[in-house]
Amino acid sequence: MQDFSSSNDSGNVFSKTSKSIKQRYQTLLDLSTPYTFGRWSVAALLLIFFLARIYLLQGWYIICYALGIYDLNLFIAFLSPKADLWLDSHTDNDDDMQLPTRASEEFRPFIRRLPEFKFWYSVMKSTLFATFFTLFDCFNIPVFWPILVLYFITLFIITMKRQIKHMIKYRYVPFSWGKPKYASHEDTAGKVINAK
Repeated sequence: MQDFSSSNDSGNVFSKTSKSIKQRYQTLLDLSTPYTFGRWSVAALLLIFFLARIYLLQGWYIICYALGIYDLNLFIAFLSPKADLWLDSHTDNDDDMQLPTRASEEFRPFIRRLPEFKFWYSVMKSTLFATFFTLFDCFNIPVFWPILVLYFITLFIITMKRQIKHMIKYRYVPFSWGKPKYASHEDTAGKVINAK
């Protein structure tokens, strides 16, 4: 009989190590979830580092353009509602798909197509990949960069114009500035007494 325990142990060690690394990574992601400002600050610093690298090396404009297009698509998904209002609005009643505008109407919260944490995570991953690609000369394809900049600006304007028209048509705002705070009954009674 042959002893296969040594080969199973090495596979088992690799799988245990891999599982441990994945758990630690997920724990770090979970711990960073409530710190929105900190996460986005790190993403902005990483993006500034990437752009500085592109500027100083004077190359890899295709990688920068691809990153810009990808991040623009992520941003549009972040601004868009999860329910496709355009498709649903072509049903019998066009008013059913509009968000409520009066207090008497039913409250329907804005649910994003791409949640904020996944948006941040995708931006971080894409910026890290783009920075990694700048380490290799095979990705430094010569291109006239002003055309890419003009094309990106044009694409950004057209896409945002369409998104803003969509938001106006279906009456939704993709941002909230916190939960509304109402004064309690005791607070209002105290103010009335103090005013007298």
